[in-house]
Amino acid sequence: MELRELDLNLLLVFREIHRERQISAAARRLRLTQSAVSNALARLRASTGDQLFVRTADGMQPTPYADNMAEPVAAALAQLELAFRPPQAFAPAHTARRFTLAMTDVGEMYFMPRLIARCAALAPQVELASVRLGAIDLRAELEAGRVDVALGAFEDAPGALLQRRLFRQSYVNLFRAGHALAEGALTAPRLAAARHLIVSAMDSPYHGINAALAAAGVDLTRAFSVPHFAAVPYILSSTELVATVPLKLAERAAAPFQLRYADTPLALAPLQTNLFWHRRYHQDQGGRWLRALLVELFSE
Repeated sequence: MELRELDLNLLLVFREIHRERQISAAARRLRLTQSAVSNALARLRASTGDQLFVRTADGMQPTPYADNMAEPVAAALAQLELAFRPPQAFAPAHTARRFTLAMTDVGEMYFMPRLIARCAALAPQVELASVRLGAIDLRAELEAGRVDVALGAFEDAPGALLQRRLFRQSYVNLFRAGHALAEGALTAPRLAAARHLIVSAMDSPYHGINAALAAAGVDLTRAFSVPHFAAVPYILSSTELVATVPLKLAERAAAPFQLRYADTPLALAPLQTNLFWHRRYHQDQGGRWLRALLVELFSE
């Protein structure tokens, strides 16, 4: 017998007759008529070439062939029922799930502190991990489920990704408290005359900053550089350098590092930050909870 020729409903009938030993009882459990159960048994007999059940004074007794079938058929049906069972509701307070979020170093500084604090209150056993954008194949990682969400401004997001806007932010110039640029209006000539700290290995979408600085007359060959934004507040706090950074970074860094910031005169378009996830996991309850939490915390 070829499996593709088998009607799985016949296996349900077989299981109930084997359990009940009566056509009538099997019919009641299956909510079928006795004739429908009898017809199904006849089809199964024809498919297997065995009587399967013999009518006796003690009911429908299985043949040895049927007894050999009973356990694997029951196990297979149990696995199928498990496969189609609706997933259990996601319970944040009790889950120990690990979520992985892809973001830039600026994103880590802005998103992770508040997200970790909120998860500690709502889902104390949840684990959070971040991976750096630019170091991974984002589409492949999201599709495989190794990354749950991505946060950032991606100009070339793959079509398989779903997205939701979180906020738009401008760029500002950041410098230490007491810096000369803190007094008076920050103009392009004043900015061009200052010494700059630039981020030299910037992932999209920050690649336009250095081009805008050069267009404003900043000599980038005389600038100091670091590969990531994470070091910028530390350096600015003890030097006369100025950096061009996203507003959210400046807001986070100003108080703890005693820094000041001002709207930049550079021609830089606002930066839109979105939440991205793969459509494959759109209905995943844990993923939906995480995305709702991110929207609650950061959407503007």
